[in-house]
Amino acid sequence: MKSTTSVSKIKSEFSLQNATSFGGIKIFLAYLEKIKLVQAMRGLSGGKAHNAIFPVHRILIYLLVGWMLGCQRIFHFRTLQHDALLLRFLGGRCPHHSLLYKELVRLGRSCPQLPTELRQLNQEIIQPCLPCDLILDLDSTVETVYGDQDGAEKGTNPHKPGRKSYHPLLAFEGQTRLNVNAVLRSGNTHSSTKAVDFLQQTFALLGDRKVKYARFDKGFGGEDFYSLWESKGIGYVGKLKWTQRLAKEVQACRYWTRYVDEDWIIEGITLIYKATSWKKARRVAIIRKAHVFEDGQGRIVFDTDWQYEAIVTTLAWEPIDCWRFYNQRCCMENYIKEAKKGFSIDRIATGDFQANELDLLIKLLAYNLFERFKRDCCEPVHQRYTIARFRQEFFHCAAILIRHSRSVVLKLIQDFAGRYVWKRIETRVAQLE
Repeated sequence: MKSTTSVSKIKSEFSLQNATSFGGIKIFLAYLEKIKLVQAMRGLSGGKAHNAIFPVHRILIYLLVGWMLGCQRIFHFRTLQHDALLLRFLGGRCPHHSLLYKELVRLGRSCPQLPTELRQLNQEIIQPCLPCDLILDLDSTVETVYGDQDGAEKGTNPHKPGRKSYHPLLAFEGQTRLNVNAVLRSGNTHSSTKAVDFLQQTFALLGDRKVKYARFDKGFGGEDFYSLWESKGIGYVGKLKWTQRLAKEVQACRYWTRYVDEDWIIEGITLIYKATSWKKARRVAIIRKAHVFEDGQGRIVFDTDWQYEAIVTTLAWEPIDCWRFYNQRCCMENYIKEAKKGFSIDRIATGDFQANELDLLIKLLAYNLFERFKRDCCEPVHQRYTIARFRQEFFHCAAILIRHSRSVVLKLIQDFAGRYVWKRIETRVAQLE
């Protein structure tokens, strides 16, 4: 039996050159080259000379890659500054992490048109993945701050009551998980604040793309909000607040349609209802459900056991179909969770409001690039992976860059667990036109 050397007696030295901890990211960097993202970003506003050491497009690409690799805050980029693979991708030099703070603030203050350009670039990236008929899902989320950041205010904050926060508004495409548009708002705004302006901006970005359906929760509403959907012929389903006035009208209904009669009973009815703030009456689908109580002799449901939900809609569907279609919107919570946990949209980068909105758009751009990358180059089983799992299985891999026969070779570790899948992804990236 061979003797082994204890770990405490192993000598250490920092002499390994041209190494990277993220050798697996090569497939994604090659994908960015294939879709010519750098060339697309060269046309973005920035107010810097084209021959600057770190032009705007290089700063933005570096931020995108850093968020993709799991950096949660800007000072985490210091671990990437001397990575051999990233140095080669970025032309031999990576900016210091302190420069990223300064550039975000500078761009936010001196380039007011840059957010619009980033939104348009985002549309160009997601356009090949969008279906013919879009389903637009709206939601907002709370991003807690721990300082006196510009624009952060105290508002509804279920996780950190009393803390200042931002309250971004997000729009996703319900079939593809792609982010269509986003805007940063102060924490003391309501979910529906400036929602109409946000939708107008989103429609302008989509251009000729047809939005067939829309889904939103009870935080959104109002005559202007509903009228906008109706004027464009978009069918919508939205949760409605359960008020005493609505409850009285529902109690007067006697003829319910039963859809499910098992452990849970689900019944529905449709009524024409006009809220006090509406200019006209609208169709409202009411769903009520109750858990059946077994008393040994029969099944009993008490009037107090019913749980009611109201959905305002323009669709001439059965109430159960409207309810189920609306419930599919719950997947949006997972999209926001992925954007938060995977791309750190809830980690506020700077103290400047415009810079933080730029940072939000860049992170969501990285989110969309990852979703498109999975669709274009990955197998179906891997298209369901979160970015955290994808990093763990394919991006985090030690490697060394070496020069051999006038070529550069990236040598990854031999026992890389995902090497066969990784090679298939690499082949698919190489075959892209």
